Amino acid sequence: MKTRTLGLGGPTVSAIGLGCMGMSAFYGGRGSDAESIAVIHHALDQGLTLLDTADMYGPHTNEDLVGRAIDGRRDDVFLATKFGIKLDPNDPQVRGIDGRPEYVAAACEASLKRLRVETIDLYYQHRVDPQVPIEDTVGAMARLVEQGKVRHLGLSEASADTLRRACAVHPITALQSEYSLWSREPETTGTLAACRELGVGFVAYSPLGRGFLTGTIRTVEDFDADDYRRHAPRFQGENFDRNLALVEQVQAIAQDYGVTPGQLALAWVLGQGEDIVPIPGTKRIGYLDENIAALDIHLTEDDRARIDAIFPPDAAAGTRYPAAGMSALNR
Repeated sequence: MKTRTLGLGGPTVSAIGLGCMGMSAFYGGRGSDAESIAVIHHALDQGLTLLDTADMYGPHTNEDLVGRAIDGRRDDVFLATKFGIKLDPNDPQVRGIDGRPEYVAAACEASLKRLRVETIDLYYQHRVDPQVPIEDTVGAMARLVEQGKVRHLGLSEASADTLRRACAVHPITALQSEYSLWSREPETTGTLAACRELGVGFVAYSPLGRGFLTGTIRTVEDFDADDYRRHAPRFQGENFDRNLALVEQVQAIAQDYGVTPGQLALAWVLGQGEDIVPIPGTKRIGYLDENIAALDIHLTEDDRARIDAIFPPDAAAGTRYPAAGMSALNR
């Protein structure tokens, strides 16, 4: 397994990680826990080390699943989880953000218990709390490092300014943000440049565009009834059709390489810099192997230019999230 380093002098992890969210939440068609655990075990057997979860996936059930999967294999895993998004137990559509120091400590304790570990390798603030200074939240996270409960700190969907302020309090090992052919905002907002300026690693979630860039989604009816993508702007109406036309153009380039569109999309993300680690999610061993194989694809400059011409930063139709989700992003 190829490896990459998160940030300057940071930890070494597999060059591609495994996002575990879809095993428990949001994408519908949930398989059995046994199948998901088998996928995680297969990933570890292939040398993949970075596993990504969060307390709000489920909520809580995904951390429990990952904890059971890595039991007895802790030394094989670089374990990342997140805190900060709180779901209303009476209405899962209602969410809040909490970055208060006392909540940081309580959330970490709960995650450690669910994950069945003594230390979390990488602890992210899932969303920045606009009501709490980032200095206060990161200060509380830093105390977790001092206590040996966390090894490295991270932020998710934080702006360049927020990242700079956080780094002034404690080293930030990784920034996790959505990044893919159809979500290139980190390039235009300055967050990717800020990571490189500050020596922070970049972890790309949804590098396959929530599955859309694989070319296997042809209609919204391909989603289960409880799949949240049915309500996401990029998957609706004319936006869906416009985005599908872009994917079909990428598919033609993938055919030239004899690879799948998803593999080409992953190869593009991997080729954006050695400091970037994508974490595609999957519930199937076959797709996991397909994603890992993308590490061996090396795009020519001409083909990168062809892809960039199809998917410039503003190409995708529709926002990444519905209005409530977009308002939670720190920009």
